[in-house]
Amino acid sequence: MTTTRLPRKATVLLAGLVLAALAGCGSADKEPAEALGSAAAAARQPVKAVPAVPPGLAGMPPLLDPNDVYAADRPNRLSPVVRDFPSRVYVPNTTSNTVSVIDPATYKVIDTIPVGIQPQHVVPSWDMKTLWVNNNRGHTLTPINPATGQAGEPVEVHDPYNLYFTPNGKYAVVMASMDRELVFRDAHTMNRVKTVPVSCFGVNHADFSADGRYFIVSCEFSGELLKVDTERMEVLAQQKLPFEGAMPQDVKVSPDGKTFYVADMMAHGMWVLSGDKFDVPKLLPTGKGTHGLYVSRDSREMYISNRGEGSISVFDFRQNKLTKKWRLPDGGSPDMGGVSADGKVLWLSGRYNSEVYAIDTVTGRQLAKIPVGGGPHGLAVYPQPGRYSLGHTGIFR
Repeated sequence: MTTTRLPRKATVLLAGLVLAALAGCGSADKEPAEALGSAAAAARQPVKAVPAVPPGLAGMPPLLDPNDVYAADRPNRLSPVVRDFPSRVYVPNTTSNTVSVIDPATYKVIDTIPVGIQPQHVVPSWDMKTLWVNNNRGHTLTPINPATGQAGEPVEVHDPYNLYFTPNGKYAVVMASMDRELVFRDAHTMNRVKTVPVSCFGVNHADFSADGRYFIVSCEFSGELLKVDTERMEVLAQQKLPFEGAMPQDVKVSPDGKTFYVADMMAHGMWVLSGDKFDVPKLLPTGKGTHGLYVSRDSREMYISNRGEGSISVFDFRQNKLTKKWRLPDGGSPDMGGVSADGKVLWLSGRYNSEVYAIDTVTGRQLAKIPVGGGPHGLAVYPQPGRYSLGHTGIFR
């Protein structure tokens, strides 16, 4: 065998390469341990929690603020759909079968619109383009064009005591009080889609959860509450209010979506409960004949009409307590209504006095008392801020 000797320089170079390779191998052996150490160190670093946003009802526009369902209702934040509508107050007169139209700038009735028998509420449609007058005993809905103030041809709908819209705009929900039904209809054509019979008496008012997946309904004549699945269109739960002779009325969810409030005209206060748990509610006394619930434009307060004593209580959401009570100077029967677009005036119908009250939301001072037809009930202040309507006299999100 012949042996070949490398030159000295080549030998030195080769030795250097071997040492480098060995060093490289040693380095490679250390890298995984170092990497694991780095990963462990990183894992020990605090990670900022990102709150999970629960999925809402399919097709429902997402909330502007997950902590405030009324974030779209700030003063004068009118959508392009309603921005050019004249500012008016539409008052359904239950015993006169008319709607009085008030100009809020002058506090004067400027028009009287004949409608069907026993109009109960004036309800903005989900897309906010139409006002529907609920003619309860006439079994019709009268559409009013808020751009012109003109009424259109009535649509046949049986027993429409009140009207709501699912948050995705798919269905109208008719509160058929005497029929003892919740009737889901196409939100545009009003064609019947599904009828849900209920065992309670007098379904009348409601409000939806923050995610739109369920709504709470009050049953006036049997003193009960229902929890209804919006998508499945089924009653999930039912409970009797813990008060003999309870007569629940308006329903409103808190800005954070965690609490529901239910006015009760016989318990003289509002029931407070968790909508998710649908637990036994607690009663917060507010005044005789508690009836309507309306949230301020800054989402801080709620105005509560006490029909039996002519007063308005003010509830502070953050303090979780009543902070003020305003009394109408001449008494009266403040019932249903709404807040002006700028948030400065609370409008309420005087159910048993054939009048409407305009009340300053800062001082509680009565700004005007306006004569209207007989039995004024669920008046609508229009237009109002918001992106879409959930119904009643104006629940906007």
